[in-house]
Amino acid sequence: MRELSLLADLFFTFFKIGLFTFGGGYAMISMIEDACVEEKEWITHEDMMGAVVVAEATPGPIAINCATFVGFRQAGLVGAVAATLGIIVPSFCIILLISVCFDQFLEIALVAYAFKGIKIGVGFLIFSAAVKMVRKMEKNVLSVGIVAGACCAMLLIDVFAWDLSSVSLMLAGAVIGCIAAGIKGGGGG
Repeated sequence: MRELSLLADLFFTFFKIGLFTFGGGYAMISMIEDACVEEKEWITHEDMMGAVVVAEATPGPIAINCATFVGFRQAGLVGAVAATLGIIVPSFCIILLISVCFDQFLEIALVAYAFKGIKIGVGFLIFSAAVKMVRKMEKNVLSVGIVAGACCAMLLIDVFAWDLSSVSLMLAGAVIGCIAAGIKGGGGG
C-alpha cells in the first residue's frame, strides 16, 4: 500500500510540475528541485545537479529525464514510469487540445498577450534555476572558472550567432574536470 501511495505521489507531483510550467525542461528544473529536494526530500541537491548534467547529456527532454531519474531513485522502474507519465500527460493533453483548434487559438488576442508574459516568466525560471545551482555548487577555482568560461562562451556564441551546441560546452567542461582530476590525483600520489 505504501508503494502505491508513493507511486501516486510521484505521478501527481510531476503532473503538477508538467501542468504549471511553461517553457520546456530548463524552466522546469527550478520547480523539480523545489518539489524533489526541498519539499519531498526525495533526492539531495547534489543528486539534482548530477541528474541535470546527465539529463542534458542524454537523449530526450531534460525535464523528462530528471523525472525519470527521481522516480527510479524512489521506486525503481515502476517509479520511473509513474514520474515520467506524470510530467508527460499534462503537456500531451494541452498540445492535443491546442492542435485541434490551433488556428483559432492563436487569433485570440488574450492568448497572444498571455504568451508574451509567459516568455518573460520562462526566462526568469531558467535564470532562477541557474542561480540556485551556482549558489549551491562547491566554490573552488575550477568550478568558478568553468562557470565563468561557460558564461563567456555562451555570450560569444549568442552575440556572434555561432552554430555551437550547448553539448560542446558540457563536453569541454567534462574534459577540463577530468584533466584537473588527473592533475590533482597525479600530484598527490
